[in-house]
Amino acid sequence: MVEKTKLSVNVNKVALLRNSRHLGIPSVLRAASLCIAAGAEGITVHPRPDERHIRRSDVRELSALIRQHHPQIELNIEGNPLADGFLDLVFEVVPDQCTMVPDSPEQSTSDHGWNVLADREKLVPVLEKLRAAGIRSSLFLDPDVTQVAAAKEVGADRIELYTEPYASSYGKENAALILEQYVATAKMALEHGLGVNAGHDLNLENLGKFLREVPAVLEVSIGHALIADALELGYATTVAAYQKVIREESVKTAG
Repeated sequence: MVEKTKLSVNVNKVALLRNSRHLGIPSVLRAASLCIAAGAEGITVHPRPDERHIRRSDVRELSALIRQHHPQIELNIEGNPLADGFLDLVFEVVPDQCTMVPDSPEQSTSDHGWNVLADREKLVPVLEKLRAAGIRSSLFLDPDVTQVAAAKEVGADRIELYTEPYASSYGKENAALILEQYVATAKMALEHGLGVNAGHDLNLENLGKFLREVPAVLEVSIGHALIADALELGYATTVAAYQKVIREESVKTAG
């Protein structure tokens, strides 16, 4: 039996809209609650040092909301473990999962994965601390088979495939070649006992094919496209639409 891929909704863009005014609307907590009510299995946040969208207070409030009212829901915190204050926040709230991303403060969004071979000495002590705290770890990786063994060696529990190249190539001549890199990387991860997550620029149009072709994806983290869809359709309809795609592809994969 194939395990259904879980949907974790990234609420950063809700916070970005809220921060454009000083009224506290839209509410990040309300958005997360509506997504959970509609069937999301997780909530993802990616706090930046400048708090340009998600604030540290949001992370604390979301953690409390999930612990008190939705204990079955997973909280995933993304970010650079080398950034000031990031790990302090992670160990304060103790999320279900910490996805480590090699972004710099000036980046508008994540745009590449770790070079685990080069960054080994930085990653090992952090991964050891996460394990000691009972926090599942995931390393943000490009679709590159050469990084997988190193990810296992440094102690990661999962990898998250950076899917922007897939999304950018979707429907273009090079799409099959790009997708094969994801398939190969996921297969290699499974051979090494690593769980596979995926995220970045996945949407209702391209999600199905990705899940159909890439084996055993445990979780997709989707923010920008889902929140944009929700502006037009509402959270309930939007989350249901994404879950429909996920369920359909899980059935096809199982068949």
